[in-house]
Amino acid sequence: MKRPPNAQFSHLGFQVRDIDRMIDFYTRVMGLVVNDRGPYYMGGEIAFLSRNSQEHHQVVFASGRGEDGGKSILNQISFRLDSLEDLKTYDEILKAEGVKGYNPKTHGNAWSIYFEDPEGNRIELYAVSPWFVNQPWGKPLDLSEPVDTIMEKTWALVKDDPTLRPMEQWIAETDARIRG
Repeated sequence: MKRPPNAQFSHLGFQVRDIDRMIDFYTRVMGLVVNDRGPYYMGGEIAFLSRNSQEHHQVVFASGRGEDGGKSILNQISFRLDSLEDLKTYDEILKAEGVKGYNPKTHGNAWSIYFEDPEGNRIELYAVSPWFVNQPWGKPLDLSEPVDTIMEKTWALVKDDPTLRPMEQWIAETDARIRG
């Protein structure tokens, strides 16, 4: 098996009962800002919060946790990779491992692979793209294609999005919002 590329822990996603209450607490008490919020493809709503302009989100809240606890509080454990090439390497590793729940996506601002660990916990490996588009946003991703092709196809998907801007611009805007 190939040696796994560098994967740095990045953010946690939580299933929540009251997304508005959680957002209020984390913005008011913890100083995070809401970077995006919208319908969640798994049902309900999702919100992305951060206190670091280099990270679109450090905390993710996804609605859907039942009053009795219901689903696990954990929505996902996310690891940031250094490059799209590293994500392609993990693609090979995960396919060889035969992981469950394998689901590669482009989010416009990042390329991701979602999968389950042996106990069914959802994990995300991702690499940041040069562009930003508001989230949630996701399309299927074919990691068997060359990096240049993935870049070209991602650009074709995001180029007409009205929220598109260079990642550097989004970082500067988010820095300003975090500083208040």
